[in-house]
Amino acid sequence: MKSTPNPKVNWFFEKEGPWQSEFALLRAIALSSGLEEELKWGHPCYTLHGKNVFLMHGFKAYCALLFHKGALLKDPNRKLVQQTPHVQSARQLRFTSSTEIKRQAPMVKAYIDEAIDLERRGAQVPFKETKAFDMPVEFATRLKKEPALRKAFEGLTPGRQRGYLLHFSGAKQSKTREARIEKNVERILQGKGLDD
Repeated sequence: MKSTPNPKVNWFFEKEGPWQSEFALLRAIALSSGLEEELKWGHPCYTLHGKNVFLMHGFKAYCALLFHKGALLKDPNRKLVQQTPHVQSARQLRFTSSTEIKRQAPMVKAYIDEAIDLERRGAQVPFKETKAFDMPVEFATRLKKEPALRKAFEGLTPGRQRGYLLHFSGAKQSKTREARIEKNVERILQGKGLDD
């Protein structure tokens, strides 16, 4: 069963950009999956009963399909890429030319079929608990000294806590970590995440 192209997504494929011919090929493959085509985060996203299965996006050096539960895919061809060490669930299938997409179309369809099957079965990626993330010593010290800050941080959602821990520990120098912490204390006290 083929998917129906969503007119709201057409602008993405009609705009000028470096990957337009590759995106057209990937769209044809995506639409052959039977998934619903939607526009999310400014990108074509393919869903099953409202659940995100994969989306399409482009960068300077490549274009890609991003599988939302890619960490669960078997990846027999060892083609899936974890964008950063902190990405727990999503994995990319990257391309650098139309020729590559045409040659690998059967493989791409197989990855899509497996991702659909995972979603149909309700498979879930086991996420690391927040306590498994490194807490910079500077932040641990600050939480010890300021009970209100500790209480506010512990009251944040696990995702917001992880966001702060990754942001703080991403700085190489102690001085930079302290500056990042100081800059975000008020946000934490207000119950806000980094991107709120």
